Amino acid sequence: MPYPQTLEENPKIIFFTDFDGTITLKDNRQLGLRREASKARKCRYIEWHGHFPVRTVTYENSALPDVRAQAKGSESFWDMMESVKTPFPDCIRLLCENIKLDPYFKDFYQWSRMNKVPVIVLSSGMTPIIRSLLVHLVGPEAKDIEIVSNEVVDKPGKTKDQEDGWQLKYHDDSGFGHDKSLTIRPYAKHFAARPNEPRPTMLYAGDGVSDLSAARETDLLFAKKGHDLITYCEREGIPFTVFEDWQSILATTKDILEGRKSLKSVAKEGADKAREEKQNIETLK
Repeated sequence: MPYPQTLEENPKIIFFTDFDGTITLKDNRQLGLRREASKARKCRYIEWHGHFPVRTVTYENSALPDVRAQAKGSESFWDMMESVKTPFPDCIRLLCENIKLDPYFKDFYQWSRMNKVPVIVLSSGMTPIIRSLLVHLVGPEAKDIEIVSNEVVDKPGKTKDQEDGWQLKYHDDSGFGHDKSLTIRPYAKHFAARPNEPRPTMLYAGDGVSDLSAARETDLLFAKKGHDLITYCEREGIPFTVFEDWQSILATTKDILEGRKSLKSVAKEGADKAREEKQNIETLK
């Protein structure tokens, strides 16, 4: 349910989450560069969106592309999607056959339903793909998950079930096509205007650059291990903890809901763990 209906049952926690690379095991939205050959100075890469090859590009080793820079922004995403001519139903079918969710997300979602913890997916991907994947891999109860993302519409004179018959419709005009903070911000404004109302704890899980706008809007960020979102949080002083899978997210969220751990203690543990892992990596160099 969208704001303000989300607040009708007075939840103690609201859980916002990214989808690609956070709930899924792989990021099927962002640009991936798969190395095809690397024997010479020139390397050939295939640019992919999920399982759809877009084009092959040759780079000098000294000028290899920055994956994050290429994945950033709505313009590059639009260009990639315009290169995919596959009928949209076939795209969904292929993704359902190949994309896997974190095996513990289903446990988390079942727990959240039992404990009246709303789960809201904020994604720079496409709503119909996310909905289809969740229902396919979690079950029909996933139809209740609120998804805020980009939409897919028919191209003029065509329909989505035709070749080259669909295109993106962005959620907003931001650089990512979807500024995730715009969905979270009304909750903060709601409780700022009503200081006597019980305020739910707002949590967020993410892994990449499209999550930066949301990082400041919640009480605690679950940042995926091994991703640059951790470095951003450390630099900006954003409370975070590190997760490897949804089993650890579930355990920590249970502790917060049941009062066994405070947000401050979880954030301290997360920062200490990230610092220790960095030191271990430096030692091994």
